[in-house]
Amino acid sequence: MALQHSPLHDRHVALGAKFAEFGGWEMPLEYPTGVVKEHTAVRSSVGVFDVSHLGKVVVRGDGAYEYINACLTNDLGKVGNGKAQYTLCCDPETGGIIDDLIVYLLDDDHLLLVPNAANTAEVVRRLSAGKPDSVTMTDHHTTHAVIAVQGTKSDEVLAALGFPVGHDYMSFVQHPFDNELAVVCRTGYTGERGYEIIIANAAAGTLWDALMKAGEPFGIVPVGLGARDTLRTEMGYPLHGQDISPTVTPVQARLGWAVGWAKPTFWGKEPLEKEKAAGPMVVLRGLVATGRGIPRPHMRVMLTRDFAAGEVTSGTFSPTLKKGVAMALINHQIQEGAEVIVDVRGRPEIFLVTRPPFVKPDVKEA
Repeated sequence: MALQHSPLHDRHVALGAKFAEFGGWEMPLEYPTGVVKEHTAVRSSVGVFDVSHLGKVVVRGDGAYEYINACLTNDLGKVGNGKAQYTLCCDPETGGIIDDLIVYLLDDDHLLLVPNAANTAEVVRRLSAGKPDSVTMTDHHTTHAVIAVQGTKSDEVLAALGFPVGHDYMSFVQHPFDNELAVVCRTGYTGERGYEIIIANAAAGTLWDALMKAGEPFGIVPVGLGARDTLRTEMGYPLHGQDISPTVTPVQARLGWAVGWAKPTFWGKEPLEKEKAAGPMVVLRGLVATGRGIPRPHMRVMLTRDFAAGEVTSGTFSPTLKKGVAMALINHQIQEGAEVIVDVRGRPEIFLVTRPPFVKPDVKEA
């Protein structure tokens, strides 16, 4: 099956990007500047990402709010119109995480869901199967782009183009650009202050070019999925398909804060309540290297050479800390502050169990 291309694909080719498959899309992995410089630009100034592979699903109609709130884990009652909410789509029988996504609440009868690329079709299938006739679902996965502007200078870049900035974290505004209406969201996957802009494909190229031009005085650089991964790992943000999956529950992943436990219903409520009461057998925790070892997914985590404790789910070299960091599903009895051994290509390396984020986040700072 042919890989899908972003509407910005020609821009990435012109910039000399190296590409990789991600969720059925061919997306830029890195540019000639390299992952470390791209990562550092976001932490110190500003970077721009093409994340158009993310799903875009519009849910509308009488009862849309009530229906989505009865399916997904988090409680939409905690937020109002113009707000975004991180939530989970769980399996009703097992509580395993089918996807993690963001819901944008335009009004009670109009919501925008942004699932992960590889899971969009499954999320749409599950939500479509039980929806009332009054509710419609429209998949805009391939008709709209998503451009993320992330970093300490993100406000300045967007303001230079006349975009509204400074609204609260996890909120959004709509703003016209190039004859299209853009959704400007105070969200991101880097831990830095930033925005994600959802816009029709017809205006995506013009917006990308304008952002790159406006960002020149601030040292803006294009950023690929390689640096996006190191940035999110430094924050301890989970990646579906690695840290969370249908075999991992919100209780195990320490995502209970994204579950509306008091709601009368949501998919997976019964099995998750049982697991919460009993306690999970494994827990997703952070690891920081005490030496030079660089962890990678599926590496074994041990308490001693003879006692297996779990495995690394995400691992990388942290450009900010200059050491290895990881997320790992490990035995629930292992607490923060403990030392564990990670088998790094046959070498036992000592890691400290640490609560993420590993780097101080600035995402909520003014």
